[in-house]
Amino acid sequence: MANTRTTPSGTPTNVTQKHNKGGIGESTLRPDGTLKVTGEFAYSSDMWHEDMLWGQTLRSTVAHAEIVSIDISEALAMPGVYSVLTYDDLPAEMKNYGLEIQDTPVLANGRVRHHGEPVALVAADHPETARRAAAKIKIDYKELPLVTDEASALAADAPLIHPGRDDHHAGHVPHPNIVHRQPIIRGNVEEARKRADVIVEGEYTFGMQDQAFLGPESGLAVPSEDGGVDLYVATQWLHSDLKQIAPVLGLPEEKVRMTLSGVGGAFGGREDISMQIHACLLALATGKPVKIVYNRFESFFGHVHRHPAKLWYEHGATKDGKITHMKCKIVLDGGAYASASPAVVGNASSLSVGPYVIDDVDIEAIALYTNNPPCGAMRGFGAVQACFAYEAQMDKLAAKLGMDPVEFRQLNAMEMGTIMPTGQVVDSPAPVAELLRRVKARPLPPERQWETAGEAADLRALPGGLSNTTHGEGVVRGVGYAVGIKNVGFSEGFDDYSTARVRLEVINGEPVAMVHTAMAEVGQGGVTVHAQIARTELGVTQVTIHPADTQVGSAGSTSASRQTYMTGGAVKNTCEAVREALLEMGRRKNGSYHPAWAHAELLLEGGKVVTDGGEVLADIADILENEAIDLELEFRHRPTVAFDLVTGQGDGHVQYTFAAHRAVVEVDTELGLVKVVELATAQDVGKALNMLSVVGQIQGGTTQGLGVAVMEEIIVDPKTAKVRNPSFTDYLIPTILDTPTIPVDVLELADPNAPYGLRGLGEAPTLSSTPAVLAAIRAATGLELNKTPIRPEALTGTL
Repeated sequence: MANTRTTPSGTPTNVTQKHNKGGIGESTLRPDGTLKVTGEFAYSSDMWHEDMLWGQTLRSTVAHAEIVSIDISEALAMPGVYSVLTYDDLPAEMKNYGLEIQDTPVLANGRVRHHGEPVALVAADHPETARRAAAKIKIDYKELPLVTDEASALAADAPLIHPGRDDHHAGHVPHPNIVHRQPIIRGNVEEARKRADVIVEGEYTFGMQDQAFLGPESGLAVPSEDGGVDLYVATQWLHSDLKQIAPVLGLPEEKVRMTLSGVGGAFGGREDISMQIHACLLALATGKPVKIVYNRFESFFGHVHRHPAKLWYEHGATKDGKITHMKCKIVLDGGAYASASPAVVGNASSLSVGPYVIDDVDIEAIALYTNNPPCGAMRGFGAVQACFAYEAQMDKLAAKLGMDPVEFRQLNAMEMGTIMPTGQVVDSPAPVAELLRRVKARPLPPERQWETAGEAADLRALPGGLSNTTHGEGVVRGVGYAVGIKNVGFSEGFDDYSTARVRLEVINGEPVAMVHTAMAEVGQGGVTVHAQIARTELGVTQVTIHPADTQVGSAGSTSASRQTYMTGGAVKNTCEAVREALLEMGRRKNGSYHPAWAHAELLLEGGKVVTDGGEVLADIADILENEAIDLELEFRHRPTVAFDLVTGQGDGHVQYTFAAHRAVVEVDTELGLVKVVELATAQDVGKALNMLSVVGQIQGGTTQGLGVAVMEEIIVDPKTAKVRNPSFTDYLIPTILDTPTIPVDVLELADPNAPYGLRGLGEAPTLSSTPAVLAAIRAATGLELNKTPIRPEALTGTL
């Protein structure tokens, strides 16, 4: 998997130039990498405590029902069972939680709203005993009418998922089953429509995707002598968890101490609470440590998923290829509880135009309450669904105008200075046309790679692979392109900040830095980057990364491509403050002996204080002696504002990031089987702090987009609202045999507003990889294909 790193000449970098081994810009290895690949790394499911109990959750078997009665007597009578809890046993007045809207009950309160909702908890001395006891709990349900789609949710007589809801989102929505609504109006679409020589429209359906992380939800709660609890858990946002957990336990936050344990992937699925509150409740009820580990089946019910979506788009263009206007309506199915749906709506609406210049737009995005599984954060966060639709529209427009699809996109591509539909000016590089040029210019992979002279066909290179369904008969190649735009960080006026504590001291005669943040390391590489920043800013070799916990200020969520920007920015700022404190110590001790301390530009390199001319003034260890410098600072990005709820105007985003893909596929048109041969990508990352990690993130995001293009979808029965495929047997994700070559072209166009000029990068490749694959399949088959994922029956006409 090749990659090329390109920095156009004349690009500002605003990077402090220091030459410390293992600093920013180097491909340092992950400190936990070897342990993970050898199986020695301790994940949250590996934790153990003497005399601990095992927790089990009983979940609803129906999607919408009143709970007539719950009988726990048989479960309580079982030997080895220590506790059984229902809603009535919750200790505090606050019995709901939620990321933005506290509408999710800790345990069902007289009613269940989706298949798999938690109803009761069991603690026992063995996991099998806990499972058997949960199965003995008898629940009498009275089923209620279901709400499963837009029509049933918005009907005049629709059952209300949350009767009497009263929250700050409800005032601007026309129906109580709408979680959130965001219109964006700019220009005059009807007047612009008159200038269009061609108009295309399309209806698109995006399936429900699961984060499919490999490490299931798990954690260990340990009651403490002060009446509080210590929770060790795999999560994405320690302090958000804390704010939701403490009130329902009836405890002050200082008595709920959280420590991050090993996380086996996340992708948004750990941003919401799963087992955290349940484990703490059982630990406090029994006075014993309680461990909960979901199996794969339960994991599908234990976290939110990507919103399935229905999208309608209309675009117009002049005969010379300039887009005149865009209208769209995006309907996201949020499921039974709000989770992150309001923010997902904000992203979907504000990014629905794509990376294109369109002055006249009429946009509406809504999220619905239904009895389907709850949906929330997943990599790409609303922008994925929109990109799938608007990129299909770009191909339709290009075809109707008789233009090359890449050249059409380049003609309409935004650039620095473009005004977004929200009125926000793009004030940093936006190399959309260049990214497209790069992926198009890359040589295509050889055709018919399964053919080897004088030898049998290599089945692995064919659609269907080792199933031996074809030897090349009816196989057609297709090539498709797509480009996407994603915001970075939390938006719409959210107080987005991160905190870092940095300590510099001498250990065994050598200066050592300790970096302490609450950042959740979920595989994105923050533990590597933070050490690189400390080495660069403090001129040290040895850096210790303190375990993440709530004993330091919040680092925010590991989501929204924000951690390198935000917590990396906090580490950088704090290191700079530590450096200045060290230099001030040096001036006090040595300034009278050497005037350079007062006048020269001083740097820290190789454990020494040096001038910008390279003159060594002192060893860091000699300045510190037995003292330590220990500082904790916050970092905030520039302010944003909420989008107006009528016009959608406002500077709602911090930063934009862009990626483009070219997909090459081969399709067996007789059997409807697809082989993705290559997914070439180009992405602007601003500044690559660790190129090895950058390329890994881009290839990983690309693969996740491939999955939802051709195989990944949670199937919910429309008649019962029950999940039909909660397992990796029936929910398919790409394996190494499905993953194509992914060449990566990295641009570094610095954002002057960001630390080191970097851009958040983890989500952008997930956007454009999906529509690129769909475009390639369309090119091979001539079919419209407006639904994802693509199944064989859609390609053979048997759907």
